[in-house]
Amino acid sequence: MLDADRVIAALRGAFAREVDRAELLRVAAERIRAAGTPYTSIYLYMLHGDELVLEAFAGRETDHTRIAVGRGVCGTAVATGRDQNVPDVRAIDNYIACNAWTRAELVVLIRRGRAILGQIDVDSDAPDPFTPDEEAAVRKVADALAVLL
Repeated sequence: MLDADRVIAALRGAFAREVDRAELLRVAAERIRAAGTPYTSIYLYMLHGDELVLEAFAGRETDHTRIAVGRGVCGTAVATGRDQNVPDVRAIDNYIACNAWTRAELVVLIRRGRAILGQIDVDSDAPDPFTPDEEAAVRKVADALAVLL
């Protein structure tokens, strides 16, 4: 289980040291991934116009550094304004595969008020691993990032 409070404490510490945005996002990605299973890979995409741009990650690399709003699970989250918890990515028609091993994906939007700043994209090799508690923990980190960015 992700300990959101520990991740947020690390983010606040980094913010207090006046790190730049890239470092703050990197800290978030690394600390979330450090929670272990089911957090295989963490991608932080930030919204630039009508495109999500990968600004930090921890775990497996991806060729998907830019995703159009409306494409895949990540783009759908922004287009609909709703987080996405996909227990089996193979069941999604417009899924954009970062790698062959991913079985589930959780996308939580980073919002400041109604404005969407970006998202935390969590890939897991395990099918259906993201409980409501896990989703709430990632949401807590996303809410903290919205304040610190």
